[in-house]
Amino acid sequence: MGLYLGLMSGTSMDAIDAALVDFEITPLRTVACTATPFEPDLKRRIAALIESPDRVSLDELGQVDVAIARAFAEAAMALLDVAGIPVGAVTAIGSHGQTIRHRPDLSPPFTTQVGDPSTLAEMTGITVVADFRRRDVAAGGQGAPLLPVFHDQVFRNDDEDRVIVNLGGIGNVTILSRDAPVTGFDTGPGNRLLDAWITEHQGLHFDANGAWAATGTCDPSLLQELLDEPYLRQAPPKSTGRELFNMPWLKSRLGLFDRRPQDVQATLLEFTAQTVAAAVRQYAPGAAVYVCGGGAHNLGLLAAIARLVAPNRVASTASLGLDPDYVEAIAFGWFAQRTLAGMTSSAASVTGARSPRILGGVYRYA
Repeated sequence: MGLYLGLMSGTSMDAIDAALVDFEITPLRTVACTATPFEPDLKRRIAALIESPDRVSLDELGQVDVAIARAFAEAAMALLDVAGIPVGAVTAIGSHGQTIRHRPDLSPPFTTQVGDPSTLAEMTGITVVADFRRRDVAAGGQGAPLLPVFHDQVFRNDDEDRVIVNLGGIGNVTILSRDAPVTGFDTGPGNRLLDAWITEHQGLHFDANGAWAATGTCDPSLLQELLDEPYLRQAPPKSTGRELFNMPWLKSRLGLFDRRPQDVQATLLEFTAQTVAAAVRQYAPGAAVYVCGGGAHNLGLLAAIARLVAPNRVASTASLGLDPDYVEAIAFGWFAQRTLAGMTSSAASVTGARSPRILGGVYRYA
């Protein structure tokens, strides 16, 4: 079997997603998937790296790098235990790591993911492919989003134009038009602001089905303030992250107005839906929309997107055969396979790089 194990932790940092996939058959076969929550202390330390970089020591950065790799290794071994698959049956692990800084807008640009691949290889006994984004940035690209190339491989269809919407911490779209190469870009916040706001005001990690947002009312003036963000008017290729869409950004736009917390949540839901819908209307009018990522479970958010893109079809990627929770983890297993085969896995039409590149470094276990 051509088994590859993909590991992913996204902007939301809610869990380490792991997927064991067999790529030797068509379509690919997902053998097993698991989601392993971060230990609260490690999640706190990662958040400190991201949110307070000027106050974190190099020693802390180095230790968190290794701690994340250990957590990834434990998640990988737990998945193999669940699947009943021996280590020797896995060709390689594709590890995204954890993004702690993504700044394609600086000169020189850079992107940084941590989760030491050497530690991961040592703890699992499996060859690791990691550090996928930096080669694209070095080639003049954004380094994100990377998933559109995988979406193009597994979701393109000769009978309909499609948009794949990934609603993680950051939202992004993949445009699969029948008569054009794949394109895609980050639309803005996915779950990031919704999660942060409900955590601050309700002590919850996420707004299940948008239930709290449903108790509030969208504030048109606040919505317009959010939509005035210059990033939203930039033309692709473009990518973003927590460096921009964070709580200080939101609070700077709340101003001196006294808004009920639930009204802010309702407005954030509408804001996220409008950024996604705007991308669909501009770049793929009439396309069917398929959603993956954690936001695929937010029925309130999906309903808002469906309202804004009607009469376009809106559904989960589950209807296309891939669990929306694990599309990203599966993709990084696929990236590992491509890297070891010496094949490119980036698209200049997505990231703006000079040309496609073979992504990732290989850390062989021997």
